Amino acid sequence: MLNWALTFLVIGLIAGLFGFFGVAGVATQIAWILFVVFIVLFLVSLVAGRRGPPV
Repeated sequence: MLNWALTFLVIGLIAGLFGFFGVAGVATQIAWILFVVFIVLFLVSLVAGRRGPPV
């Protein structure tokens, strides 16, 4: 998921460099959403992975 976020970020930066600001805006918004989802899933996996042994 982080790979996709970085890919969309690079697409957004390149599109902005060439003047395609509509595409750049959409790509960076997608990258931001994917990054936030990645962080949330990462934090959930950290919390779920810290459970003790079953009793």
